[in-house]
Amino acid sequence: MSKSTDDTASGKSGILDGVRVLDLSTFVTGGFASLMLANQGAEVIKIERPEAGDDNRHSGPPFVDVDGYDGPGKTAAERGESPYFWTVNYDKKSVELNLKTDEGLEVLYDLVSEADVFIENYRPGTAERLGVGYDDLRARNDRLVYCSISAFGDSGPWSDRPGYDLLVQGMSGIMDVTGPEGGGPVKVGLPQTDLITGMWAAFGIMGALYRRESTGEGERVELGMLDAALPWLTKQAGKTFAGEKPERMGTKDPVLAPYQVYPTADGHLSVASANQKLWTELCEAIDRPDLLDDPRFASNADRVENMDELEVELSETFRQRPTDEWVELLADERGLPVGPVYNVDEALHNEQVEARNVLSTADHPAAGEIPVVEHPLNFENAASGFEEAPPLLGEDTEPLLRELGYTDEDIETLRSVGAIPGE
Repeated sequence: MSKSTDDTASGKSGILDGVRVLDLSTFVTGGFASLMLANQGAEVIKIERPEAGDDNRHSGPPFVDVDGYDGPGKTAAERGESPYFWTVNYDKKSVELNLKTDEGLEVLYDLVSEADVFIENYRPGTAERLGVGYDDLRARNDRLVYCSISAFGDSGPWSDRPGYDLLVQGMSGIMDVTGPEGGGPVKVGLPQTDLITGMWAAFGIMGALYRRESTGEGERVELGMLDAALPWLTKQAGKTFAGEKPERMGTKDPVLAPYQVYPTADGHLSVASANQKLWTELCEAIDRPDLLDDPRFASNADRVENMDELEVELSETFRQRPTDEWVELLADERGLPVGPVYNVDEALHNEQVEARNVLSTADHPAAGEIPVVEHPLNFENAASGFEEAPPLLGEDTEPLLRELGYTDEDIETLRSVGAIPGE
């Protein structure tokens, strides 16, 4: 059972119940922002290109084969469902709309008139050329919260450049401090700056909705991916501000020690002794009191200065036992912050994740039961969580048109002019 289903059964409502979001973005930045809003009860409507849809529908392989369903795209691989797409689009609706037709644009304006939030991630200037810029839509709904996401923002010498997560990871300094010591720049193994930007966008939208409650005014929230990534540099930025050059350190930390991964007899162990008390307790627990008397390791500053020597000492000790034994001794018995290094499957399937109901399922209209990764926010008095599977391309087009008052004849006219796909 999902968190949302459980909360609904107890009579709770979502914080954003009654909020309607129109999401014209593709890929991950805007999609993750609207996903966060959907998790809190908002109705999210994806406006997608006819026949093609969100580019993320085509991200793969892998694709999940679906018998009897001819998904978007022309190749055999694309005639299935992308599980990557699923993870960013739970609990949303899909409307296929050709915004390059006057009729399609009018449908969008009808949706905007009843919407609370609008999200787009066009390159600066494109939304205005399409007739869906902030001023275009504010004229039809002055309470609208309009969110613009781009790679570099709508000002500055790089504003016209296209950009994706890979570029922004490189240009934000993230790659410069990621990877093994002495090695080349390494991309974080997930779309980090996409997700960072999506979280900032959702945060900004929530703030604008809160302000609207007191002022009655809509708002434009504008952000660039590069801007969104820079505040996350934190300790690396701090070293730069002090005139030092951050470097790639593998799993080591620039300002804490021991705070890294060590080899064990059968795998790896993360050890996070972030203060002097934890350092003392760790040395006692692993029967290394000699380290407490070593002047090289007397304080955290000393340990940071001598972390290579410290790594040698601790690696020698941790290699003497398998990971599970260390976790039991140090985490379970002593309450110290250590843990195993899981692969992705282990991270998704373990007793803690199961106890917290982080992984649930939903009934997909074509693929059957699919996994759902829940979001972490839990409220005492409000519902949160996902209820529905990601939508098939365009599956909500006709129902939403009818909700807006369009008749069978109107819908047929939209088909005939190419505003929506034919049957």
